[in-house]
Amino acid sequence: MIRIVSFIAVILFSVTVQAMTLPKQSAVPGGVVIVALGDATMVKPNVTYNGNNVMVVEKDQQWLAVVGVSLSAKVGKQTLEVSSAGKTSKTLFEIEDKDYPTQHITIKDKSKVNPSKLDMERINAESAHIKSALRSWTEGDVALNFIWPIDGEISGLFGRRRVFNGQPRRPHSGMDLAAKQGTEIHAPEAGIVRNPGDYFFNGNTVFIDHGQGLVTMFCHLDRIDVKAGQNVKQGDVIGTVGMTGRATGPHLHLGVSLNDERVEPRLFFPERNQASESVN
Repeated sequence: MIRIVSFIAVILFSVTVQAMTLPKQSAVPGGVVIVALGDATMVKPNVTYNGNNVMVVEKDQQWLAVVGVSLSAKVGKQTLEVSSAGKTSKTLFEIEDKDYPTQHITIKDKSKVNPSKLDMERINAESAHIKSALRSWTEGDVALNFIWPIDGEISGLFGRRRVFNGQPRRPHSGMDLAAKQGTEIHAPEAGIVRNPGDYFFNGNTVFIDHGQGLVTMFCHLDRIDVKAGQNVKQGDVIGTVGMTGRATGPHLHLGVSLNDERVEPRLFFPERNQASESVN
């Protein structure tokens, strides 16, 4: 097999991209990078990043790779594997550093910080269900014109390094939206419900597979109103806001996973009024 190494510049998108419903680009750990792959008159290429399939869409007569970047990604050049017409090439893009702040949180239920042996058995059993949902891959067109699932203030930012009861834990893999318990949660776009259930840390949770490795995640729900395998349309009610799992009060944890990497949710949603956000 012929291997061709090529350097393809990352496309710098502006306001026009948002009109095209592509996510905003942010070439940092936890961000999304959009890379041009070539003329769309050619056969659609297959793309992988760190061993995972990558979303490829057609826009303005070009094939574009929409790549989710891990929060733990090293600064510098990153490599895409591109397969097309029997040939494989390496396409490089570059990411810059980003300094995420630290958030200290006090959890009254100490078992949610230091689980017991029995709790760990449950957590390990649930891990496979969560991974399966986040690694969902459904071929076909992807609808990216997301709407916000609730109208709530931002109470927790993506990427923050979290310290629970003085103990460092993994960075925040989503964002928190504060709202009253019982507030209806709406599907941001059409998709298929994957592995809803009650999870130890996440509480009542719903995953929606939007296609080509794009999955949204809704945690700490009071009530789940959908079933596994159910097709939902944009705006459908999928549940209500609660405080199940590891939560200090009613809120919605909103996560976005792209090619099995947790990325900044705000890159996929319309701009919010910054003055109304609470990010402390």
